[in-house]
Amino acid sequence: MLKVAGKAFLAGAFTITAFFSAGHAEAAPKKFAGDLAYQHIVELTEEIGPRVAGSDNEKKAREYIKKELSNIDVTTEIQPFNYTRRGAEKNSANIIGVKDSPKTEKQIIVGAHYDSVSTGKGADDNASSVGVILETAKALEKRSLPYDIKFIFFGAEEEGLQGSTFYAKNMSKQEVDQTIGMINLDSLLAGDQIYVYGGSGEAGWIRDLALDIAEKRKIPLQTNPGLNPEFPAGTTGDWSDHAPFENLGITIAYLEATNWEIGAMDGYDQTVKHGGIWHTQNDNLDFLEREFPGRTKEHLNQFTNILTELLTEIKKEAK
Repeated sequence: MLKVAGKAFLAGAFTITAFFSAGHAEAAPKKFAGDLAYQHIVELTEEIGPRVAGSDNEKKAREYIKKELSNIDVTTEIQPFNYTRRGAEKNSANIIGVKDSPKTEKQIIVGAHYDSVSTGKGADDNASSVGVILETAKALEKRSLPYDIKFIFFGAEEEGLQGSTFYAKNMSKQEVDQTIGMINLDSLLAGDQIYVYGGSGEAGWIRDLALDIAEKRKIPLQTNPGLNPEFPAGTTGDWSDHAPFENLGITIAYLEATNWEIGAMDGYDQTVKHGGIWHTQNDNLDFLEREFPGRTKEHLNQFTNILTELLTEIKKEAK
């Protein structure tokens, strides 16, 4: 994460429908969801380590993600880019995996950054999200969906949202128009609570659908309660990879674990016990599992269940 210190559903040109069968609504979350995500986190943090933008370790992480995508039925490409940071020319790349649907040209983008800061190992921020997306992509491999899913792993987020900004800047008007929404994941392990955010008013429909799914699944997903007037209820700040897409007018949702009820009530202090974990030496699996027993795997299970079902329950039809 790059960060400094009543439900409304879309109406008008399109109708959004969440559909649950009676038996489906009562189903419990899948018990072992998140196990594969955990294995990916171990590989990214223990075998590779910190993944600073432009470093050899970021490249190793990129190759790891590309390899894992090659084992899933998606079309994969690398999108390299250059940027300037503090007067220095640097380079990174996005990894894009596309699950094609023959039924439509519409798409949903699911994204997370794979780089980290040099401090700690970046387990929470943001190997956690990479793991959840890779597991979700695998879970959906054989599912037929009414839209393409574009899984994007962004480089150099910690250097100023470089990867997501580059991708969004290079989207054609046609691609923007065909994008139903963008779902961003960032820092899923450490926080006391699990959250989903979205836009204001009608632009919050993906957030609201996620909350409905979680309620039916008895998963304690919530949203920003709006205790800080700078961040109205249900919304969040512009410090992660959703922001460049939201700036294009694309509907966003953003999954995160933190605590909006402590400190400045801006979501930065993730935990009552230790405050913020991201960008500290504490961002590693050993610390998280010692200080918060059971939380890591519980959050992975919850977020994997939510994301997988969210991507199968969205239905958007022209009136």
